[in-house]
Amino acid sequence: MLKFRHLFLLGTLLTGLFAQAGTIVLDGNYQGKNIFVQNPFSEAGVGFCVFQVTVNDKISTDEINSSAFEVDLSVYNLKVGDKVTIKIMHKDGCTPKVLNPEVLKPKSTFDIVKQSISPDGTYTWVTTNETGELPFVVQQKRWNKWIRVGEVMGIGTPGEHEYSFKVVPHSGENIFRVKQTDMSKRARFSESISYTDPSVPVVTWTYDKSNKVVHMSSGSLYEIYDQFGNIVKRGYSTDIDVSDLKKGLYYLNFDNKMGDTFLKR
Repeated sequence: MLKFRHLFLLGTLLTGLFAQAGTIVLDGNYQGKNIFVQNPFSEAGVGFCVFQVTVNDKISTDEINSSAFEVDLSVYNLKVGDKVTIKIMHKDGCTPKVLNPEVLKPKSTFDIVKQSISPDGTYTWVTTNETGELPFVVQQKRWNKWIRVGEVMGIGTPGEHEYSFKVVPHSGENIFRVKQTDMSKRARFSESISYTDPSVPVVTWTYDKSNKVVHMSSGSLYEIYDQFGNIVKRGYSTDIDVSDLKKGLYYLNFDNKMGDTFLKR
């Protein structure tokens, strides 16, 4: 009974010791590299700050009782792109420092195997060599610039993956591509692909001065700029209410045309 009481007391003391401890959580994808941690002494000056590390909820067997240690991810049978959650539990009053957390961040490494646009406007692309979940941004070349028209989340693993997105074409030839950006902020692009839908009519427009409405002959993406080059309205519509715009000259981009003007009085 006395032995049991001592064990119970020891457990209570340990619980109290780490009750105010902190946990650093690292979420990401395995990129084939390990994590390095700078580990200061505890606030009491006895022992080191970190007392436990887990990888995907499995307790790490790495030697952590030193001023710096490595979390070896190669022992967990991870494949490049697999999800990883590392929890670094430390005592109160001290904070370990992860020296290279960026190695768990997804990188844009995709290759395009093939891409196509079907007659109904479904843009399909097949990728390989992805190593982390990153969105694919669908872009359309319009008005001498690339416009973001949608987004599809990437799967992020190395095998082949097929994605699709329904595009809204303008009259004439359309050009599309997908873009992906990782933490380096450097964007990577697919090759562009062209598509023409003969059923899409050429859009014309008129300005109703009395009702202060720009009317287009059919629905279209549009942008309206003021004379200083600021975008004041954008969207997709047939009738654009411009009653809230200040008096002045405005420039209209619509369909596949740009630079038309109207004067708001």
